Amino acid sequence: MLQARDEHGRRVGSPKTSALSRMVANLGRGNAFVIVERVDAEADGDWYVQVWLRDDNTYQLEFRDGTAAEHYQTRTISQEKVIAALSGWSEGRPEWKDTFMWNNISTLFEDAD
Repeated sequence: MLQARDEHGRRVGSPKTSALSRMVANLGRGNAFVIVERVDAEADGDWYVQVWLRDDNTYQLEFRDGTAAEHYQTRTISQEKVIAALSGWSEGRPEWKDTFMWNNISTLFEDAD
């Protein structure tokens, strides 16, 4: 099952594009991030995509495919691209990440796993 949540703790189960769009549109001071994660007690690892609205009004987008070694990050100014990425990831479309240049940031988490 998928679940989306924001900094205020609001949660949406099995989020659709419309819910993700509203959540991203509501980002701002005090509510700066949205995380969409796979909630599955049987699957090992962390599977999520998240967005953080930075103070410079850019979006920092990250995703993790199970382990710290598979943690990637990019930035964009496009709210539409962020919504498309969150929605595409949620729907399991493999092309969701093709719009961005991703940086592997696994070294930031070497001691975390």
